[in-house]
Amino acid sequence: MQTMIEVRGLTKVFTLHNQGGLKLPVFDGIDFIANQGECTVLFGESGSGKSTLLRSLYANYLPTSGSIEVRHRGEMTRLTGANSQTLLEIRRETIGYVSQFLRVIPRVATLDVVAQPLRERGISTEIAHAKAAELLDQLHIPERLWSLPPGTFSGGEQQRVNIARGFIVDYPILLLDEPTASLDQRNASVVVDLICQARNRGTAVVGIFHDADVRDAVADQVFHVNPAGKTERLNMDDSLNPDKRIPV
Repeated sequence: MQTMIEVRGLTKVFTLHNQGGLKLPVFDGIDFIANQGECTVLFGESGSGKSTLLRSLYANYLPTSGSIEVRHRGEMTRLTGANSQTLLEIRRETIGYVSQFLRVIPRVATLDVVAQPLRERGISTEIAHAKAAELLDQLHIPERLWSLPPGTFSGGEQQRVNIARGFIVDYPILLLDEPTASLDQRNASVVVDLICQARNRGTAVVGIFHDADVRDAVADQVFHVNPAGKTERLNMDDSLNPDKRIPV
């Protein structure tokens, strides 16, 4: 089983320049490994830094210290400090990311929004649209909406479009930030199936899931990001019991 993500000594401190340079520590000295074909769940209280950690793995945030390496084109590649071209290549080929909110260009049809990651990889419009249609149908987005821009949709519909866009490419690494937060049980079950399919084909999934049923259905390992900013690995048999933690 190959290591797909390796995080060592990761620290993030935000500097609030409009507050006189106030330093806001988020997490300190995080270590963990995500493996091929496994789902790693980040677990912790609201405000503990889970989303910040996930965004750091996607290089949206620059860590204050420490290192992140990801397996890109078969080799472990340092994400922290990589140049812009390398980061763009890694995002296009290696790391998919489903955020909590859909951000798209206005007036672009939903089918094109979902198909875009495939088109950026050189896949024909016909094939990309067919795959996008398959995912939109699986996620119960009616075909009558596919030609409309998703900015006009409800929150739950936008989230499902976001999920379809994130899963359209078979990324080696997939980052998920509360993908089922706005979904009903039927659509949450579809997302669980998509995660399991990705995991079975060898994708390393790292995600945040506040829905306990979803978390239990997909997790191979759970990392607890506690309020002090450290990360701990939990035994799966402990059902996230905070009294039975194993320091990383």
